[in-house]
Amino acid sequence: MSTWAQQDGWSWPEKPRNLQVLPKEWPGSRLSPVMRGFTRALGVRCSYCHTGEEGKPLSTYDFASDQNPNKNRAREMLRMLGSVNDHLKKIEPSGDKRVNMWCHTCHRGRPRPMTLEEELGEQYRMKGVDTALTHYEDLKKKYLEKGAYDFSERPLNIFGYEVLEKKDTAGAIRVFTLNAKTFPKSANVWDSLAEAYMKAGDTKSAKRYYEKSLKLDPKNEEARDNLKKIKEVPRR
Repeated sequence: MSTWAQQDGWSWPEKPRNLQVLPKEWPGSRLSPVMRGFTRALGVRCSYCHTGEEGKPLSTYDFASDQNPNKNRAREMLRMLGSVNDHLKKIEPSGDKRVNMWCHTCHRGRPRPMTLEEELGEQYRMKGVDTALTHYEDLKKKYLEKGAYDFSERPLNIFGYEVLEKKDTAGAIRVFTLNAKTFPKSANVWDSLAEAYMKAGDTKSAKRYYEKSLKLDPKNEEARDNLKKIKEVPRR
């Protein structure tokens, strides 16, 4: 029990109420490590699934209530976890120990186990490229050393193409520019930036970045072909 809970006078109930997936006969002492495991795996606190206000004493929470929709989501996830592990038992192990799924296998300290490009895409669709790129920096500060996301060039590049597919060339250029600044030695990111400028009608910038990409990777035939196309465009 945390010091905060002790000061509040709250304690785990001897007989928890409204257990629907976990065994109904479990006492509070058995429930405690499981609930703590959930909070660590998802990087959340009690109010994420239970009815109560963050910052208020735990004695004010209604832990038996189903009002918070995340509680039923958690139940379904727990059922799914059991089903996955049942299926894994049917597979011959490829190592010396059988693989087992846990909440943290997918969540890794996040409430929603999404890829980085999915996170950015969601923010972009809801609030635009500014919010998405700010979210990227926030996630990087929080999770860079925790292995929760892939912070290589690939996810940002995938996100950039999602923006480009929306005909938002200005937004795509911003995403690819950030990727190029982050991974300046990658021929691929400069190639993507050049493509965005091409679609924006800025052949001068496209030419510059295709040449940069080709310098880093002389085998980049796509960049070479696009440079030829740019040179064939009649000047006005």
